[in-house]
Amino acid sequence: MAALWKLVALALSLAAHVMCVEYKHGQKVELYVNKVGPYFNPHETYHFYFLPVCTPEKIEHKSLTLGEVLDGDRMALSLYNVAFKQNVVSEELCQREYSDTDLEILRVAIEDLYYFEFVLDDIPIRGFIGQLEEGDFLPHHHSLYLWTHFHFYILYNANHVIYANVSTKDSEPVLLDGVTGPFQVRFTYSITWIPTNLKYEDRGQMIRDDAFFPKTLEIHWLSVINSIILVFLLLGFIIIIMMRVLKHDFKRYNLEDEEEEEDGEEMGVEDNGWKVIQTDVFRFPQVQTLFCAILGVGSQFLALATGILVMGLLGVFNVHRHGAINSSAIVLYAFTSWISGYVAGHMYKQMGGQNWVWNINLTSFLFAGPFFLVWATVNSVAWAYGATLALPWTTIVLLIALWLFIGYPLTVLGGVLGKNWAGGFNAPCRTKNVAREIPSVPWYRGVLAHCVVGGFLPFSAISVELYYIFSTLWGRDHYTLFGILFIVYVILLSVTASVSVALTFFQLSSEDYRWWWRSLFSAGSTGVFVMLYAVFYYVHRSSMSGVLQSVEFFGFMLLACYVFFLLLGSVSFFASLAFVRYIYLNLKMD
Repeated sequence: MAALWKLVALALSLAAHVMCVEYKHGQKVELYVNKVGPYFNPHETYHFYFLPVCTPEKIEHKSLTLGEVLDGDRMALSLYNVAFKQNVVSEELCQREYSDTDLEILRVAIEDLYYFEFVLDDIPIRGFIGQLEEGDFLPHHHSLYLWTHFHFYILYNANHVIYANVSTKDSEPVLLDGVTGPFQVRFTYSITWIPTNLKYEDRGQMIRDDAFFPKTLEIHWLSVINSIILVFLLLGFIIIIMMRVLKHDFKRYNLEDEEEEEDGEEMGVEDNGWKVIQTDVFRFPQVQTLFCAILGVGSQFLALATGILVMGLLGVFNVHRHGAINSSAIVLYAFTSWISGYVAGHMYKQMGGQNWVWNINLTSFLFAGPFFLVWATVNSVAWAYGATLALPWTTIVLLIALWLFIGYPLTVLGGVLGKNWAGGFNAPCRTKNVAREIPSVPWYRGVLAHCVVGGFLPFSAISVELYYIFSTLWGRDHYTLFGILFIVYVILLSVTASVSVALTFFQLSSEDYRWWWRSLFSAGSTGVFVMLYAVFYYVHRSSMSGVLQSVEFFGFMLLACYVFFLLLGSVSFFASLAFVRYIYLNLKMD
């Protein structure tokens, strides 16, 4: 039990802010080397000592948080001797003799615009390991240079380190063209301490304004206004058009005069429309265990997405490091597992399900299973390439323990509570034992047409915003506009619910009472459109290439689209359920 509580305490502290460190004059300030990778393939990173550089005899790694590990950080002590407020001029770091193999590794890295990342007092310091010069078409000029001298500029205020960056302009690089091994290279460094009036609490602004990567995305009001207009038009259609149709139907169906009812029966008025399926509309769907499990996991992701957006609005985690968001999402997923168990168990009991143990286990593995398969595939490829994307075994054990001792037990607890607290379904219409025959309908009222419409409209509401989100997740941009993102999120849910209600009404009007699964798939198909956009983004908008990048991108995007299906499918079903209850509660029964 003590170990469990330690695990919980560790998980809760993952997104905590770093303690303020004060230094004395001459005190050593640890400079860690972290990772290297191609500039335009941000997720393909390797440990800095993967390259033939100045390496200590014994590599000492820094203890990392889960967020840093998920962000691909692999910090290790460097050979740089940094002392607080003590300048250094052209100090030798090491001398390295390069073989032909080492030179080829450096040439390939410089060709791919490899950059490095160091960390000083939790401040990232980035620069390029070399320089590529190209010019003239005929004859073509192509030269590769290796930077051998780094000049660190460190800003300080009182006893605090405020900011740091690196420059390579103080010395000429070494030309690698035509060089063969053995080749001797001498590496040096300089350090300049600069006083500043910027307070320690405000240093985050300088880190965010680092010009090495693109600036934070600006507010794009045009896409937001476009989405808002779409929502108003759609809601207007639902409220005005459908309410007029429903009002007419209620007036036609709820004839209070017995003579009018008899006349209506003779004329066949009641032999068509959504009223005639009142004894079948609440007939429970097939495969109830899977259906309820989808609703449970979808409800959990609805709470999870809302929680992450609220955390972003409150500034709980550092949005400039993907690992902070990833670790927060993992911890929230574990602690919100009771929601999936509760909703699944509650709905399953209301539908008369008996095998509730299988229902809870299926709910627990419905997302965890595919996630493990995708992660195992990506992690194996990353491990084969030696990339920092591959998680160390200690982190793997931590994640498994987090699910095994927190996520799964909470799912079981939620399922037990949902089962015990569930009442009857309380359908407003009784259901006959024999199902009614379903008439054939045109193709444009079929399942495929409903899925296309139900998926495309929610996708169109977020299509413009998806570019900025993809640029943040798979590129170098930083998305900090959580207020705008929250608005788009609300728009997405509103459009999903509206479209689901409209499509369900059209289906019931065709005397098709099998709306349960279709309402889930109609809006859940938005994930298919998101996947199609992901393919377009990878081919035409990103600079990613290679097996590692392809496996990671498409693996995790398939998983993300699966989450879209679960979340929006659940929202769609519950909106349709509320609508169906409403219209049949207001229908006069025979």
